[in-house]
Amino acid sequence: MSEYVSEVSEGNFAQIVLQSKTPVLVDFWAEWCGPCRTLAPIVEAVAEQYEGAARLVKLNVDDNPSVVQRYRVQAIPTLILFEDGEEKDRIIGAVSKETIARAIEARVAAQANTTKGKTMNCSSGF
Repeated sequence: MSEYVSEVSEGNFAQIVLQSKTPVLVDFWAEWCGPCRTLAPIVEAVAEQYEGAARLVKLNVDDNPSVVQRYRVQAIPTLILFEDGEEKDRIIGAVSKETIARAIEARVAAQANTTKGKTMNCSSGF
């Protein structure tokens, strides 16, 4: 797809999205969807901004109906943010870069606090 956004499918969804150690935002889209095309450069910009901290991927709804059904995607574009194999946030429609960035930032910050808390707990007995 691009340098910062890759495509996932039913075949690699579990490995790339559900087993990821970092948050993953999945863009459910279709080629025929005008709002999806409008959102594409925004998703690309957010992916570049969060490179290394979170991953952004696209899933074509026409080619991957079982994933669409599993997550009950009823409208596109739909963005679902996964962390630790679970849905953490859902955004429906063509939204701003700031809206997407806020959702990702919340998970990245939570992950950083969890990691920091684990480190602090290890040394708290000294």
